[in-house]
Amino acid sequence: MVKLTAFTDGACSGNPGPGGWGVLLRATEGETILKEKEMSGGAQETTNNQMELMAAITALETLERPSTLTVVTDSSYVKDGITKWIHGWKRNGWKKKGGLKNVELWQRLDAAAARHDVTWEWVKGHAGHPENERADELARMGMAPFKD
Repeated sequence: MVKLTAFTDGACSGNPGPGGWGVLLRATEGETILKEKEMSGGAQETTNNQMELMAAITALETLERPSTLTVVTDSSYVKDGITKWIHGWKRNGWKKKGGLKNVELWQRLDAAAARHDVTWEWVKGHAGHPENERADELARMGMAPFKD
């Protein structure tokens, strides 16, 4: 059985400041890698959380047909937001006490995730996880054109 996994990461130099996102999308069967796709991008003035969200959004929006996949992120903000907090935000009209940051990105992630059967997995960042390290490299590559 083919397993699809998206390893995602965001990076920012200053917060806010120039930032980037990276995605390593991998299809495997058993231990065999069938296909990989790497993607990255960035923005001139952004935040780390926005780039973490953009990585997950891009991973899901890239898939042309509904899929079953695992999204692996080192962002508890993304994982907790999409699996826990989002239900209350939606119930409250995309509002929360004190204001909801990045609402447009959360709505976009919610719509992208709705097309798929997604399992969200958190891994500790910068801890030697090879695919997370690669996603981090891709995020830094995405940020590079926007740094002085």
